[in-house]
Amino acid sequence: MQAKAVAKSVRIAPRKVRLVIDLVRGKEVGEAIAILKHTQRGASPVVEKLINSAIANAEHNYEMDPNNLYISEAFVNEGMTLKRFRPRAQGRASQINKRTSHITVVLSEKKEG
Repeated sequence: MQAKAVAKSVRIAPRKVRLVIDLVRGKEVGEAIAILKHTQRGASPVVEKLINSAIANAEHNYEMDPNNLYISEAFVNEGMTLKRFRPRAQGRASQINKRTSHITVVLSEKKEG
């Protein structure tokens, strides 16, 4: 049984979120939350909130024990890109891409034995 949580269109570039996601992939949920609390990255609170949401989904929807959960899958996909323009010299303009992320966390129960 797996419980899942997805955060869509998070206003942080996928490259930056992947650094944080790589820290917690495969860890138990308690350990992952402890790591995120002490990681100084902008994406840390977002990923922590997403893990807590996945834990709540596992408890409520699938009646899983939160003490036996671990992060079986965690990945980041690129969301839509907001295009903005910045004025440059001699009347020109250059494009600035403000990237967004779709973050997915999947929790599974540890096999007993």
